[in-house]
Amino acid sequence: MNKTRKTVIKNNKISHISEFNLGGFSQKVLVEGKRDDLPILITLHGGPGTPIPLCVGCRGMFPEFTDNFITVCWDQLGCGINNYKIDDNFTINRFVQMTCDLIDSIKKEFPNNKLFIFSASWGSILSLSVAEKKSKVIDGVLAIGQIVKNIFYNEEVYNALKESGVSERIITRIKNTNIDNIKSKDLQLVSCLLRKKTNAYNNKKSKPLEIGKIILGLFQSPDYTFKDFKAMFINGYKDSISLWNEILHIDLSEKLKNVSVPYYILQGETDIVSPTKIIKELCESSGNKNLHYRVVGNSGHLPNKEMMEELFKVLLSIKG
Repeated sequence: MNKTRKTVIKNNKISHISEFNLGGFSQKVLVEGKRDDLPILITLHGGPGTPIPLCVGCRGMFPEFTDNFITVCWDQLGCGINNYKIDDNFTINRFVQMTCDLIDSIKKEFPNNKLFIFSASWGSILSLSVAEKKSKVIDGVLAIGQIVKNIFYNEEVYNALKESGVSERIITRIKNTNIDNIKSKDLQLVSCLLRKKTNAYNNKKSKPLEIGKIILGLFQSPDYTFKDFKAMFINGYKDSISLWNEILHIDLSEKLKNVSVPYYILQGETDIVSPTKIIKELCESSGNKNLHYRVVGNSGHLPNKEMMEELFKVLLSIKG
């Protein structure tokens, strides 16, 4: 661990691992901030099961967050420091309940602080659901890559694959996927093609995040064992498909249009995984003053430098 990171940790008044009962499971959470009067920012990572970069192992790595917020990083059950086998008994609602429990636990510790949520991709399903259930204690949400409906299997995906030279045979196979009985190989096929052939995930014109530097920082974490580090990548979601069966059928359109807390969405210009076109149409037709969106140029579904720069602008503007 380098000197700069050690200094950041030393200068943070709040810097500890808390253990909470979330959804009936004891889970570890990183709570870190420069001052104890800062607003709270609970982070909900993507995946399911991909706790990068804001995770329990990132203590001292992101002062741009912890200088401005008491940042709460949770490796959702099944990955990282909270690795656990996720079987078919786990549903989206169970993770929503865990998130509600986390909000309640953090508010007990910091009852007078404003509370915001930052979510990405899969985490945005959770943030939209808890915005409805916990509207009295949430002061605002910022989501990137908001999932609403039609993830992966949509006309924009088929057209992009065709334009990138994928054969009609493969595209027909993807179109004919039985999403009522989805298999891991089906998801791997479409996601791998989108990563390799299109700008859906990472826009090739963008400035990528320094992912190697982030991974090294997590490997050197004072809070992770090697087992925890490994479980960021190979974890309890390995053989799980039940959550994906729900995600592929989800439609959060009405929830989004009627959200009752300030809800800000940043969508990548070329994101067709969770189509930006859908977000734009829903936000513009909703007439809901709580709902805001911006399209970030040269960005896909995954955050890059342009997205992170825009993200910080929005976070600083909403924290007050």
